[in-house]
Amino acid sequence: MPTIVRAADAAQFLSLVPHLLGFVPSRSLVVVPMCRGRSLGAMRVDLPADPAGAASDAVAATVVGMACRIADADGAMVVVYTDAAVTGILPHRALVQSLCDRADACGLLIADALVVAADGWGSYLDRDLVPGGRPLTELVTHDRPGGTAAPVGDQASGAALPKPDGAARAAVAQAARALDAALTAICGIAPSAAASRSASPRIDPAALEAACELDDLPSLFEQALEWNPVSLAPMRAAMIGWCLGRPALRDVALVQWASDQAGGDVAMDAQRKWEDGAEYPSDLASVMWGEGRRPYPQRLEGALELARVVAALLPKARRAGALAVCGWLAWALGRSTHADRYAAQALRIERRHGLAEIVRSFVAAGHLPDWAFRPE
Repeated sequence: MPTIVRAADAAQFLSLVPHLLGFVPSRSLVVVPMCRGRSLGAMRVDLPADPAGAASDAVAATVVGMACRIADADGAMVVVYTDAAVTGILPHRALVQSLCDRADACGLLIADALVVAADGWGSYLDRDLVPGGRPLTELVTHDRPGGTAAPVGDQASGAALPKPDGAARAAVAQAARALDAALTAICGIAPSAAASRSASPRIDPAALEAACELDDLPSLFEQALEWNPVSLAPMRAAMIGWCLGRPALRDVALVQWASDQAGGDVAMDAQRKWEDGAEYPSDLASVMWGEGRRPYPQRLEGALELARVVAALLPKARRAGALAVCGWLAWALGRSTHADRYAAQALRIERRHGLAEIVRSFVAAGHLPDWAFRPE
């Protein structure tokens, strides 16, 4: 839902930007698209390393192009967050000028262009700039009416995996080995290389029961959204980790979490038919590229928290799939900084992990899901 920005002045507007983003940006260019005075969300990209180089033009072109994809946008506010100091001129002026020029060419009105620097703040459109900028003490991010606390931390905050204790991780490792043994005995599924080195000769009855639950994956994936990740049972973590480590099953989970259980049923059926030689439906494949119906954020949030806990609990050798899923879910929620970190961790474990490579390519190209540009 659009946020009504009622800012008496630029300082008050800047106090609202962290609420729009959910964090306090650092070393960032933020664009807040507007429609008749109402914000349509906010977009953040990293500042270019060379403020005066060609990279600034590329960043400006990318950001204006993204803003123009929002059908109702008739203007925008621009904010630069930088560690540089305010001197005779505001830092990153070349970047902002390039952005304003491109916005003007596209018919997008830049209502104001502001900077929050290391020692002051100001407006690039202010011809009577106070030497050294205005004091940062004027910028106070208050709690919002209704009890929403002021955000803390920057765009990278919150990306670290939970840190379960050693006993919890050992229990999940044992459950994963037991599940491998059960699946080998029941279905003849060969264990992974990591599992085969320490396979248990005994088949755990709980693992046999878990293996049977894998017969109906859409039901399992839907139930998993209702589990409490904080108190996740070891066998449940092993089951989800096993699925997310297998591309075919992982893709079913992502399509379902981005839609509903019926979508998971369709994806499961399509996967079976594809393995028999049929063409995979383009509408299902397009979900992975961020096209189609907007997912419910609550489903993606729940799936992301589950995948984060599972990745933290799994032994490192088994963790790449869950980390890549964390990356895709974070990207689907518009958190490209988090997505890149999860994908990079996955690639450090498995150098040729397909989904992790796709997520990193999305982030590097500034590609966002199509549903990010459509109203909820």
